[in-house]
Amino acid sequence: MISRRPNFFIIGAPKCGTTSLATWLSDHPNIFMPPAKELHFFNTEDWRDVYGVDHYQSFFRDAGSGHRAVGEASVWYLSSTQAVRHILDYEPEARFIVMLRNPVEMAPALHAEMIFTGMESEHDFGEAWSLQDDRRAGRMIPASCLVPRRLLYGDICSLGAQLEGLLGMVPAQRILTIVLDDLRQDARREYVRALQFLDVDDDGRSDFSIKNASQVRRWPLLLKFAQGVVEAKRLFGITRGLGLWHRVDTINTKARRRRPLRPECLATVKEYFAGDVSRLGRLLDRDLSHWL
Repeated sequence: MISRRPNFFIIGAPKCGTTSLATWLSDHPNIFMPPAKELHFFNTEDWRDVYGVDHYQSFFRDAGSGHRAVGEASVWYLSSTQAVRHILDYEPEARFIVMLRNPVEMAPALHAEMIFTGMESEHDFGEAWSLQDDRRAGRMIPASCLVPRRLLYGDICSLGAQLEGLLGMVPAQRILTIVLDDLRQDARREYVRALQFLDVDDDGRSDFSIKNASQVRRWPLLLKFAQGVVEAKRLFGITRGLGLWHRVDTINTKARRRRPLRPECLATVKEYFAGDVSRLGRLLDRDLSHWL
């Protein structure tokens, strides 16, 4: 029997510390989060492996009476035009956690993540940035990219506009914002803020190791083969596996340090995001001008 349903959602944004926070919260004895991250059931504009309410709720069947907060983390909900409305139809009193970051840092980090997942074929961020208009029109999209909107780095990283849209649908008291700068400076303080927001007691956590840091593939061709297997499983309706590719992917991954942007590219990105950073600063009542 399905015992619980989610009442809070970490909705984004990508490359803003969401994996770390979701991992820390999932370890709390009074919080339940399913082992599978990125369910994206409510996001009709993105890749979905979850079909139907029963299938979605099955991920929460192990939640029990001791779990005062039940949630999930899907980072592409925030940038979706539909996901939050669908969540509110499902759970009208849902609470939302939004992770935020300097978009000048976030955009190249997201580009690196898209290369890592195999969706992006252009390895130079400046060139990928210049392709956005073409890609918005359906051109220059890699064959391996299942969700073209993820390559629109300017749109995805315009967090001021996205937070403003969320505040237009959800009362501010049901939204918690966490800025990655603050998480880096004092992870425990931000973690305790999240616990207070979710009305659960402090469990005294002291380990705040970072999850999902920047990575690259050792053997990119192995990723392409794995993607073919995943697509075949989807076509044949196979929803379970032995975890083999997860183990292979772990071996195929290593940490990386991104190169700084070229000065002219950095100037272009800063100019693009200037208005949105100002908007986000007003929404947070915080001076973010140092981001630019």
